[in-house]
Amino acid sequence: MSTIRPILVVAGIGNASGTGAATARLFAKNGYRVALIARNADQVNNAAAEINKSGGEAAAFPVKSYDYTDVTNVFQTIRQYQWPSQEKVEIRAALWNASHGVWKGFLDVTEEDIQASAQANIVAPFAFSRAAISAFKENDIDDHGRRGTLLFTGATASIRGNVVTSAFAAGKHALRALSQSLAKEFGKENIHVAHAIIDGGILTERSLARHADSKSQEEYKNNHDIRLSPESIAESYLYLTNQDRSAWTWELDREWHFIGLRRRFGGV
Repeated sequence: MSTIRPILVVAGIGNASGTGAATARLFAKNGYRVALIARNADQVNNAAAEINKSGGEAAAFPVKSYDYTDVTNVFQTIRQYQWPSQEKVEIRAALWNASHGVWKGFLDVTEEDIQASAQANIVAPFAFSRAAISAFKENDIDDHGRRGTLLFTGATASIRGNVVTSAFAAGKHALRALSQSLAKEFGKENIHVAHAIIDGGILTERSLARHADSKSQEEYKNNHDIRLSPESIAESYLYLTNQDRSAWTWELDREWHFIGLRRRFGGV
């Protein structure tokens, strides 16, 4: 007899060393099939292969861009995808982890910068949310009182701007507003929407490479007071997904990065 396992859709995998891939791996270990969306076909295929090799079930769905049409179409492809030994696709969780960062003084920000930030932080998340919520509405209510969980990865810029974040913060503020609006509109329909403020640097291959020498890299890798762990963020996403409807969290603020700074410098 075929089984129906929940599916997690993750948009934004990067090179598979950060939050998106860590979340996919953890959910796969906890019984989810995972559908991975990313713009780099090689990286997303490798991430799916890694999960499958470890005993999970994953499928890769590369996209040309994070525009409204591509995101809508890839979500439809996921809904029609035939997983092994399964008669029905049941998407129960979705994570928008993609983004576009612009780190420039205001007068140096170009029209292209603004459009790229708006595309990744506003337009594409609208398409992703619409597709995810439409899928959730077809699900029965589970034991936790939910039809599905929609998650967004935010940033420090979601709640405050800075000297080089005008374009980035504008997009992240909008993403946060979108998540809050969806939480209020669809919570009453048993759909959980949550936004996570990631207030600090995350340990990835890219962030590690910014440290010039091996000693600096080793400190950054092993000192949990100066960076965030993608696996720990993934645990938070699983926690949010498993919450009972009576105590749903809309926003989670992860600011471990600053614990070490306050300890070392007496406040930030």
